[in-house]
Amino acid sequence: MHPRFYSYEPKNGHGLAHDPFNAIVGPRPIGWISTKSNAGILNLAPYSFFNAFNYVPPIIGFSSIGHKDSLRNIEENGEFVWNLVTKSLAEQMNTTCVSVGPDVNEFELAGLEAVASTIVSVPRVALSPVSFECRATQIVQLEGLDKQKVQSWLILGEVLNIHIDEVFLEGGIYDTASAGHILRGGGPADYFTVGQEQLFKMTRPKSI
Repeated sequence: MHPRFYSYEPKNGHGLAHDPFNAIVGPRPIGWISTKSNAGILNLAPYSFFNAFNYVPPIIGFSSIGHKDSLRNIEENGEFVWNLVTKSLAEQMNTTCVSVGPDVNEFELAGLEAVASTIVSVPRVALSPVSFECRATQIVQLEGLDKQKVQSWLILGEVLNIHIDEVFLEGGIYDTASAGHILRGGGPADYFTVGQEQLFKMTRPKSI
């Protein structure tokens, strides 16, 4: 028996209680991005449209829905840091979601210590077990099929330095399951954890 499909054209609205798009494309890693303005004001904000896009050189990216402080700071000086969000940092990350003025330091707002990076001038979250120091390579304002620009910007950056808590390196391999990653789901409040119970292994098939 074939499944019954609920179908809709996004341009006409979804007609549901909550837009399912970002619930389907998920769960997604969280881009917890720290930046600093040229005036020296720190900013820390989570972005749910985030991922990695290249190995060599390592390139990560996030999308800013709206011209927000993180984007403005990166436009000023080209630097940012990605900080891994773990279950133990979930509440602090959620605090940094709040909409505040550009003069507010979200590190202080969430009670988080900022520690100096090695290469970039932007600090990282001291309690985050993994951080990527980055410099922006591209900032692209997105557009639709009609070539009209939308109020979203894709920020791509090359990872220049990586910090990993050594407790999560087992035999030289990063232990994702033990690090306590959390991921953004759909709906207004859904998050997921990564743990050993979700782990299974598959090796790539050999070339034919």
